[in-house]
Amino acid sequence: MGQVLQKALGCIFAIALGYVLKRLGFFQAKEKETIKKITLNITLPAAVITSFAGFQPEAQLYLLILLGLGANLLFLAMGMLLGRNKDKATKVFYMNNCPGYNIGAFTMPFVQNFLGAFGMVVTCLFDMGNSVMCTGGTYALTSAKTGESKTSAKAVAKTMLSSAPFDVYCIMIVVALLGLPLPEALISVTSFVGNANGFLAMLMIGMMFEMQFQPQHLKQTGVVLLIRYAGAALLAMLFYFVLPFSMEIRQVLVLLCFAPIPSISPVFTGRCGGDEGLSSFAASISILISIAIMTMLVVTMGLGTGA
Repeated sequence: MGQVLQKALGCIFAIALGYVLKRLGFFQAKEKETIKKITLNITLPAAVITSFAGFQPEAQLYLLILLGLGANLLFLAMGMLLGRNKDKATKVFYMNNCPGYNIGAFTMPFVQNFLGAFGMVVTCLFDMGNSVMCTGGTYALTSAKTGESKTSAKAVAKTMLSSAPFDVYCIMIVVALLGLPLPEALISVTSFVGNANGFLAMLMIGMMFEMQFQPQHLKQTGVVLLIRYAGAALLAMLFYFVLPFSMEIRQVLVLLCFAPIPSISPVFTGRCGGDEGLSSFAASISILISIAIMTMLVVTMGLGTGA
C-alpha cells in the first residue's frame, strides 16, 4: 500500500506543481499550449506504441471499443433527458458535459503509472470508442438537437483523425491484427520518450486547471457531477461484477468509469451556444473528484505494486 500511495502522491504533486507554477507566473499561456502539444502528439503516442509491444490480440478485447462508445451514448441520453424543457444553454451544457471521459490527458498517465503496458492497451481500446464521441460525435449530436449548426460526418471524421493518439490506436491495432512484431529499436526509442508522458500529462493538467467560481454555476455543475459519478459507480459495478473479462481488465474498466470531463467539452459547449465558463468550472471540479476517487480505488484494489 505504501508504494501505491507514493505513486498516487507523485501524480498529485505533478498536478499541484503545474498549477502553482502557473499561478506564480513561471509558465505563460503559450507555454501551456507547448506542453499540451508535446504530451498529446509525442509522449502519449510513444507510450501507446510501447504498450503494444508483445500484445497478443484477443477477439473479446475489441468489445472494449464498443463499451467506450456505449458508455458515452448512455450518458448523452441522460444529458438529453436532463435538458428537456430547459433553455438552450442549459440543454447544451448537459448534453456536452454528462458524457465523455478525459482519458488521453488524464486517465492514460494514471493507468500507465499503476497498471503498466497491458492496462494501457485496455485503456487505448476503450478510448477508441470514447474518442468517436469526444472528438466530435457528441458535438454533432448536440448541434443537431439544439439547432445550433449542422455538423457533417466528414467534419467529425476529420477531427477524429487529426488526433495523434487516435491515429496511433488505429495503427497499433492493425499491426497487432496482422501479427507484425514491433522492431526493438523502435520500442527502445518510444519507451524512452513515453516514460516522460506521466509527468508531463499531470503537469499539463495542473497548468490547465481553472477555478473561476461563480455562485450561479453551482446548481448545474452539481447536477452534472451527480449524474456522472453516480452513473459511474453503477457502471463500475456492472463492469466489475458482470462482464466476463479477466480481473485485470475489469479493474482498469472500473478506473475508466471515473475519468473526469473531457478537456475539449468547454470548447464544444461554447460552439453550441452554451456557457463555456460553466463547462470549464465543471471540468476542473471533476478533475479533483476523479483524483480522489481513482486514488482510493487503486489503494482499495491493491493496484500498482507490480507495475
